[in-house]
Amino acid sequence: MELRTMRYFLAVAREENMTRAAELLHVTQPTLSKQLKSLENELGKKLFTRHSFSIQLTEEGVLLRKRAEDLVKIADKITAEFLALDDVLGGDVYFGLAESYQIRHLAAAIRTFKNTYSGLRYHITSGDTEQVTEKLDKGILDFAALVQEPDPIKYNYLKFPDADLWGLVMPADCLLSAKSALCVDDLIGLPLFCSEQGWQHDIPRWCGSRIDQLRLEGSFRLAYNGSLFVKEGLGFLLTFQHLIDTAPGSGLVFRPLTPKLETPMYLIWKKYQVFTPVASLLLEALKEQILQGQEA
Repeated sequence: MELRTMRYFLAVAREENMTRAAELLHVTQPTLSKQLKSLENELGKKLFTRHSFSIQLTEEGVLLRKRAEDLVKIADKITAEFLALDDVLGGDVYFGLAESYQIRHLAAAIRTFKNTYSGLRYHITSGDTEQVTEKLDKGILDFAALVQEPDPIKYNYLKFPDADLWGLVMPADCLLSAKSALCVDDLIGLPLFCSEQGWQHDIPRWCGSRIDQLRLEGSFRLAYNGSLFVKEGLGFLLTFQHLIDTAPGSGLVFRPLTPKLETPMYLIWKKYQVFTPVASLLLEALKEQILQGQEA
């Protein structure tokens, strides 16, 4: 199974049209069709359903698309890393980040670093712990920032200086907004929104077995999307402070939970990871930035 064939397959899957894909790849349509037919024969599975003017992926094709995308990303990253070995002034670094106010420390370190190493090109992917660690383990990412304690057997890590504070985002005219902090009893009976990760790992730390008395209306991986549902009066959002605009005039307010619930954040990378020169230098800058934050 050749990498070039994977690129051909992805182009057809993306365009859903053999002619357009062939034009983009600068190959003839018969050549492209022959390559894809050979791929189907090699895998023993039908990857496309062909219609009059379009092509649709089969279930097997959808599975291969995900695997092929990962393979191509890894191959491209390897190529870029070797090209960057002699370039200590620049190169590509890939991050997978959870939503957190702590990301400001990372942004500050990158800003300072680029003053010296202007050739740095950084790429940011957002996601929860499961999403970003999967990409990190595959080698697609160099670093990940998690709001869950990392496995010290698999990863090296730095702990960010502060911790994120949990609370409830609600309409500004809600009766609960008169309170300075909210306890479990305040949340019983409310339609609640929360990230799946937070609901499974963080909220139980706060309320223990009483989580069975709370009602999860829906889960969001992005807090901003959840806040839009709050504005429509569909529920209340359990999330970190500072992720949602709750300034006067926003129509929303944030109230912390009591007893206080906080979640630390970690920057992680794989054990025995071999970095490009620019990634190694950036890691040292990140260590210095986080250390300064801890001492502040």
